[in-house]
Amino acid sequence: MTPSGLLPLVSVIVVNFRGAEDTIRCLNAVAAGVDYPRLEVICVDNTAGGDDAARIRAAVPGATVLEPGRNLGFAGGCNLGAERATGTVLAFLNNDATPDADWVRAAVSVLREEPGIAAVASKVVDAEGTGVDFVDGGLTWFGMGYKRHAGGKLAEVPAAEHAIAKDVLFATGSAMFVRAGVFAELGGFDERFFMFYEDVDLGWRLNLRGWRVRYVPESLAYHRHHGTMSAIDAPETGRETFLLERNALAALYKNLSDETLAKALPAALALTVRRATARGELDPTQLDLAHGVGPVVTSAVPVPRTTLAGMLAVDQFVELLPSLAESRAVEQAARVRTDADLIPLLRKALEPAYPLPRYLDAHEILVEAFGIENAFGHRRKVLVITGDAITERMAGPAIRAWNIASVLSVEHDVRLVTVNPLAAPPPAPFQISAARKRDLREPVEWADLIILQGHVLEMAPALKDQHSNKIVVCDLYDPMHLELLEQGKEAADDRRAADLLGVTHVLDEQLLRGDFFLCASERQRLFWLGHLAALGRLSPRLYDADPTTQSLLSVVPFGLPPEPPVRSGPGLRSTVDGIEDGDRVVLWAGGIYSWFDPLTLVRAIDGLRERRSDVRLVFLGMRHPNPEVAEMDIGTRTVQLADRLGLTGKHVFFNEHWVPYGERQNWLLDADCGVTTHFEHVETTFAFRTRVLDYLWSGLPIVTTDGDAFADLVRAERLGVVVPAEDPVALAEALERCLYDAEFVAGCRDRIAVVAERFAWPTALRPLVEFCRNPRPAADRLAGGTELAPAEPLRGKELVRRDLALVREYLSDGGPVELARRVGGRLRKVARSRGSDG
Repeated sequence: MTPSGLLPLVSVIVVNFRGAEDTIRCLNAVAAGVDYPRLEVICVDNTAGGDDAARIRAAVPGATVLEPGRNLGFAGGCNLGAERATGTVLAFLNNDATPDADWVRAAVSVLREEPGIAAVASKVVDAEGTGVDFVDGGLTWFGMGYKRHAGGKLAEVPAAEHAIAKDVLFATGSAMFVRAGVFAELGGFDERFFMFYEDVDLGWRLNLRGWRVRYVPESLAYHRHHGTMSAIDAPETGRETFLLERNALAALYKNLSDETLAKALPAALALTVRRATARGELDPTQLDLAHGVGPVVTSAVPVPRTTLAGMLAVDQFVELLPSLAESRAVEQAARVRTDADLIPLLRKALEPAYPLPRYLDAHEILVEAFGIENAFGHRRKVLVITGDAITERMAGPAIRAWNIASVLSVEHDVRLVTVNPLAAPPPAPFQISAARKRDLREPVEWADLIILQGHVLEMAPALKDQHSNKIVVCDLYDPMHLELLEQGKEAADDRRAADLLGVTHVLDEQLLRGDFFLCASERQRLFWLGHLAALGRLSPRLYDADPTTQSLLSVVPFGLPPEPPVRSGPGLRSTVDGIEDGDRVVLWAGGIYSWFDPLTLVRAIDGLRERRSDVRLVFLGMRHPNPEVAEMDIGTRTVQLADRLGLTGKHVFFNEHWVPYGERQNWLLDADCGVTTHFEHVETTFAFRTRVLDYLWSGLPIVTTDGDAFADLVRAERLGVVVPAEDPVALAEALERCLYDAEFVAGCRDRIAVVAERFAWPTALRPLVEFCRNPRPAADRLAGGTELAPAEPLRGKELVRRDLALVREYLSDGGPVELARRVGGRLRKVARSRGSDG
């Protein structure tokens, strides 16, 4: 059993409605029957007079009894109790309900173990335990939440529906739990609802903001449904009908997206009217309105209260619209999930709900006329932003962004935006555009989810805001700071240090902001996990949400087309002068950068040509297609070495401009093996050489220097030969084997065909595809969440000693400026904490 000192304080809030006896019975059941050591019991007396409050105090002295002086309704009463509560978990219990001994413990266990869950829906049965009150929730397209299986026999409900934990849209207000900080962040229950659907509205808002509501069958309560409702609330009065109709429209208006609301609201209003007339069995023929002929009818037409209630609900909804519009603006700005995301939680959104003859006809007409079936299925809006050029000649980052956009466009509306000038991009099934910094505002506001890479986050500063509701995926497949260590070797030390600090800061900002991260290999994953841990992202809440951290950081390697390459035009043999049909061609498929070692490769070709005169080496592209990428000295040195050795134009060939991305297969198919060589340094350790994937795609045996992830793959799967760094003799021997050993080459090609399937773009991107189907903020970025395991606070001398030690540390690190910065940060944190805790 967990020690009580490690359990969070739970505030149980019970609202008394004209029934002190029931309330006393309920409170005593909590105090005596619930097996949980840290409870705070609060009762809100909504009777506005009489002796109920005094009787409750006398009978349950351990309870805090609040007297608002008027009937606040269920929503207002619960909110008042929450304001006075000091627990980190709020438990709401109807006064005509009795909790099971494990009611609290089971719910708290789930909240502690899964930080992404904001609320727990208890299993609620009737007083005998045989009838169903709540085991699941649903929502109709016209805004009415309902308890699935309510009123039925528990024995007749499949075990999968009531005995297994599951995510639900909402928890019933009769027995539910919610994190206190989250409840405060959302403003609690909407008091305009008074009663009915305030729990539906709260759950709906929680889900839209990325939180989960979890049905926990072990958290059990027994409920006498409507046991304490007064005569004024009886069905024949129409009051319940009025509240149900009005509140359904209010919840619908607040929580649906603009696109869905445009279809659903007019249909819902029309259906509300038809529901009202159907209840009273009113028909236009009673006033001869359908034909407009014959004698004028002047006699009175009786209108039942339930009919009038439906009409007045629409009227009152109109009255509430100005304040509802303000609430709608808040909810729509804060949402991170689409209406389509919530469809599984609605269960049966198209269910008519009421078996009224004329009503059923109208429901069918309105669903078809307004396209309701499609209204909730809007595709998610995904924005992919790259800092690389989108042209016919694309480099790695642009190719990756392009394929991400292509794969995701099957399920979502996708825009691919480059912050480089756009020049004649290839045709695509998604929208492509270019944007400068000031132009990014519109696509960012448009998107539900944003995938970015490189320096892009610096160009969209609004996304850096930790309180932004946009879900951000950061693609970290390219460790830019490690590349810069090599690339900047020729720069002055101070410039080099400043550049490295700047790039590291860019990566830090991404790692602090992102909700989901992509890397290219298991090696990279370990590297980035270390970086995330150093920045404090591997918090207890995030770890508890997923100890594997796969939901935060997943391996998504660079991919290759799922279809085999098909020749579509001339390749290198017919394009490059000096290469004959019978020559053996080694292909360097990509640019030449500082972290590569093409010099050893040229020397190896020089040695190999002495015994293999038909060997040819082709560098696929010398000039990077992105004009912002400066040419590197290593390229010039490679050409100079080939010139000195008399190889240029005879055994070594340099293609000046990159081959268009859509034509590269023609050059690959003309080659006999692919090569990549690099130096032994930290960039190599965590690099992912994307050109090797083109070799896999085209079935080329691979020669690679040892030290990176692909070297491990080539060695393990026997896809070619791995050689030591800067060893021209070993490299020449490896090239010779991959060019002239027919049996070895055939074996390599067979094995390559199998391995290549793992890297097809749809397979490689599977973790991203799954995330985009159900995107959520990272657990540590969910607003309003608080840790539920209380720490023992420092007091007295211990607190003073701790603070003095921190002051000395801050002064030592950075003097008064650092001390002021730290103090300011602490004050801001305290202010935010007080705001979120209400």
